[in-house]
Amino acid sequence: MRGCIEVEPPSLMLGRFRTLFLEGGEYSNTQVQQALDRILGSGVADREFKNILNRSCYILVNQWQNQPRSRGAVPQLMALFETAIAERSAATSTELRQRVEQFAQTEEYQKLRLLAQKIDRTLETVGETVADPLSNSIERYPSLYEYCLLTTQVSDRQWQEVRALRDRRQQQFDTDLSQYLTAKNTQKPKLIVPNPTLLPDEQLQRAVRQFSGKIDGTHTYGELAEQFRSNSRRFRSYRTFKEELYEYLSIATDLKYGNGQFDRRLYRYLQGIRAQDDRQKPNELLLAGTARKLLDFLVVESPQKPDHYVFWDLHGNLGSIPTIGLLLKIVLLCRQLKSYLAQRFAILFGHHAATSKSSLGWLVDSLEHLNVALSLNFGRVESIA
Repeated sequence: MRGCIEVEPPSLMLGRFRTLFLEGGEYSNTQVQQALDRILGSGVADREFKNILNRSCYILVNQWQNQPRSRGAVPQLMALFETAIAERSAATSTELRQRVEQFAQTEEYQKLRLLAQKIDRTLETVGETVADPLSNSIERYPSLYEYCLLTTQVSDRQWQEVRALRDRRQQQFDTDLSQYLTAKNTQKPKLIVPNPTLLPDEQLQRAVRQFSGKIDGTHTYGELAEQFRSNSRRFRSYRTFKEELYEYLSIATDLKYGNGQFDRRLYRYLQGIRAQDDRQKPNELLLAGTARKLLDFLVVESPQKPDHYVFWDLHGNLGSIPTIGLLLKIVLLCRQLKSYLAQRFAILFGHHAATSKSSLGWLVDSLEHLNVALSLNFGRVESIA
């Protein structure tokens, strides 16, 4: 964990912590996972698990609490415990769940909670209201406006007003991001332009390089998508198209985490899409339908089926940049589905609207990266390679 925390953003470290200590899921480092499993199954679990968990918490807290842009991750860390204890997921082993609940009764845990509460109050004092519900942040995400602010019963005028507001806010974000990037790349050191996102400067720079640069050393996301579309005209069957689409999605994205479980699941899901059409020649209708199904699978299907474990798991294991990059690959193949992707995120936003932002770092982080990715690939921001 010490090695990772120096180079990975808090959102990714929180995902690692949740997977290893609170869910008992497939952790990316199998040696660490096996070592923890041995401790849980041994006679010293009562003492050793508590000490390991407490020490791991303080490794994260000590790194984050003195950095202004990372301090908000400390309350998020403690919120993970509260969620895990309250939900009692069936996917978590009984042994691990009991050990976590026992740790929550200790003096060490209470001290961590007090520290997190103190930081939370400090953040609120300086305006970073991490305890506010997510719904208070809707203004930051123009692509979600018409799905979060409108119902089917509104008038045409209301539709027009919200869309006009969306366009103005999106244009303003594009302008702010463009000016920020220009200032960062200028030779004038006194030119200071505020970061228009909630991401740390270094993280934003990495996101820009990824979403607008050569992701495989040769091609941008847009160039890879255009290359795939051009090649797809020569595919003999829809089945071949799906095989090649899987390879395209794997470019510069490590889908084999968790001993390859997700990788295999994605492959099987792709092969199952419209299997009755496997012998047909691929066409635009099949492409759009496949892309929609993939976005349903990778993000969320509908308000009636709000399960989003796949997306949550992707973010926890890969981080926001590769996860949003994977979705970007899909919508660049079928650009009219940009709004469909926005609608998927609007479903997530609505599902968690009343929840405190302090426990939704993974979603806020994803939405901020989505803003950047869409602005660079669909907006007016000049590409910064």
